[in-house]
Amino acid sequence: MLKQILIFSIFLPLFAADIEPIDQEAKVDTPRALLGKRLFFEPMLSRDNTIACASCHFLPGSGADAQVVSLGIGGKKGVINSPTVLNSRYNFTQFWNGRAKSLEEQALSPIHNPVEMGESIENVVDKLKNSSYNEKFLLVYKDGVTAHNVVDAIAEFERALITPNSQFDKFLNGDENALTQSALRGYSLFISKGCIACHNGKNIGGNMYQKLGNIIPYSSKNPSKGRYDVTKDEKDINYFKVPSLRNVALSAPYFHDGSAKTLKDAIKDMSEHQVGAVLSSDEVDDIEQFLISLTGDSPKILELENE
Repeated sequence: MLKQILIFSIFLPLFAADIEPIDQEAKVDTPRALLGKRLFFEPMLSRDNTIACASCHFLPGSGADAQVVSLGIGGKKGVINSPTVLNSRYNFTQFWNGRAKSLEEQALSPIHNPVEMGESIENVVDKLKNSSYNEKFLLVYKDGVTAHNVVDAIAEFERALITPNSQFDKFLNGDENALTQSALRGYSLFISKGCIACHNGKNIGGNMYQKLGNIIPYSSKNPSKGRYDVTKDEKDINYFKVPSLRNVALSAPYFHDGSAKTLKDAIKDMSEHQVGAVLSSDEVDDIEQFLISLTGDSPKILELENE
């Protein structure tokens, strides 16, 4: 195995270009991002003033939800597993089905969703104008509280949610001792089994759509049909945005339907359905260690005081 690792290390430059380290700093407008941070935790965005963005996207933490589906206003159950907001600035679209082309569109959608927040942006603006937020907005935006400025601030906060300095990033940046031998073997398997074909780029995912059940059909009780729900094109059935693997060790349960309870379950299921490989328990352990090495620092914006 040592010989294999040495050979793999020699050819590492051929593969390293497929995955890039996370930026050290998030280029954001800090006052706008801090206002957005306050709004992210603000339940006034919902109709009954009980649900905030953070209700389904835990921060600090995974940026996702530990439940299979999240609960919205009145205890209503969502229909799909909440994706993480961490490093979402690197996604080419937002949501599992890619229906939002920007973080601004993504920020607005839960407000209008009758199961999630069940509110209108017009009512949100009225509520914020008649609260202490009125002054806070005027410090950041000349025109104060508007629909545009509400989603703009939330999106700017989400752009700040980057997680640099994972052990794997340190490895990519030249620290040969950053990864354990198990994680290094896992990275080799990640490449040789074909996982890197879909999970690549700066976010190690989030940059393409792929069919769930590419080799072996994937059966799910979840009603979502992926991109088909947006395009109504039958060729898009079960095509989903490939999720980022960054911080994946924190964000169980996995997949759009939350069916994989553990990281090992997710590794075995994806290996079988996506690349047609049955892994040994040792291979699963090694890939798991590689995925654990993708956990980065908590976003710096979370340490700053709200303005």
